[in-house]
Amino acid sequence: MGAFNQAPGNSGIQDPLPPRDGVALPPPHASERRCFLRNTLKLLAVLAVLAAPLAAEGGSDTKGKFFFKKTCKACHTPGSAAKEITPLSKTQAQWKAYFATGKHKKGAEKLDSVVKPEQVKDIQTFLVNHASDSPQPETCGG
Repeated sequence: MGAFNQAPGNSGIQDPLPPRDGVALPPPHASERRCFLRNTLKLLAVLAVLAAPLAAEGGSDTKGKFFFKKTCKACHTPGSAAKEITPLSKTQAQWKAYFATGKHKKGAEKLDSVVKPEQVKDIQTFLVNHASDSPQPETCGG
């Protein structure tokens, strides 16, 4: 019959469990499988609920680069009235401190008056991830 034994009373259906001490083990009952699936689904639901706030807290590096180029680079370029800013302008700790204050123009105005509030976290993620002391420093190019 090969490496697997046929389950007792189930002609043609092979038992996935090999015999132990010469005795074939019965397949799991349908109620045991349903219980396992139900518990697995409960666990996945709990993990999804716990992971949702974490995902919401973190911003998108890709979106942040887009919003930074679209919004911030409009003023923060070489030769403009505002100082040129790139991710390399600050360290990760400095970028985090900057966003923690929520201020722009050296504290003269709120950051979310310049950048849409839903975009701030994405821009912060991009700038921190590519700061001068990050593993992937980046200038943000044109």
